[in-house]
Amino acid sequence: MDEETTTTGHVTRKAVLRAALAAGMAAPAVLMGVPALARTLTAGEAAPELTPECDDGDDPTPPQTEGPYFKPNSPLRTSLVDAGTAGVRLTVSGYVFGLACRPISGVLLDFWQADTNGAYDNAGYRFRGHQFTDANGAFRLTTIVPGLYPGRTRHIHVKLQAPGRPVLTTQLYFPNEPRNNTDTIFDPRLLMTVRDAGGAREAAFDFVLNVPQNPGPSPTPTPTATATTQPPGGTWAVGTAYKAGDAVTYGGLGYVCLQAHTAQAGWEPPNVPALWRLR
Repeated sequence: MDEETTTTGHVTRKAVLRAALAAGMAAPAVLMGVPALARTLTAGEAAPELTPECDDGDDPTPPQTEGPYFKPNSPLRTSLVDAGTAGVRLTVSGYVFGLACRPISGVLLDFWQADTNGAYDNAGYRFRGHQFTDANGAFRLTTIVPGLYPGRTRHIHVKLQAPGRPVLTTQLYFPNEPRNNTDTIFDPRLLMTVRDAGGAREAAFDFVLNVPQNPGPSPTPTPTATATTQPPGGTWAVGTAYKAGDAVTYGGLGYVCLQAHTAQAGWEPPNVPALWRLR
């Protein structure tokens, strides 16, 4: 969810953190009880007190169907366009938080979408790419406004995975789209905040992952295993390129690969049933 104020008009604790991160203030300072930044307040309004626990009313970002057009192994990049790309330029930015409204660094975000004509590139990797959140939990994607195709409203697909956590698959939507009312998959909780920007458009959305957090800054992700690391009693290995039908063992159990991918830490077979089926 991306609301900036509560129903009582108070600026939410997450909004304070988001504004501070954007201004370059260290996250721990914000979380120690400092007042909201002046730009988040109206004239004469007192700074709201920050509660010791996150109380924005945010549930984890809801999942959505992957759809038929996902492809693994997208390139690492933050821009999906070049000088000759057709379409209205769009920048999507935001933060990834855990359940205590702490930003999470090192989160994988894998985006894919249709081109301006509503077509997906199933042969190559146009309008496909992945990136990782920075030390402040921020991400930024440069792309275009996706086109329409039968049965769907405008949307952008994304998969997110915090270090060592399961994958969230969901979609992002545009406000004031006529097809939002007829698309059976559309979820208003996944609406981005969008504004015009000199012939282009700028969008914002903050993800909330189902990652337990204690008060305090996000822990530094632990180093991932190397490509040669073998889990105890298993053949599955980080960095290995698996194809559909490959068989591995992990934790004493056997698994069969369901779709081609390159293994990453956190994508162990028990964690990702979309990739592995128990034999």
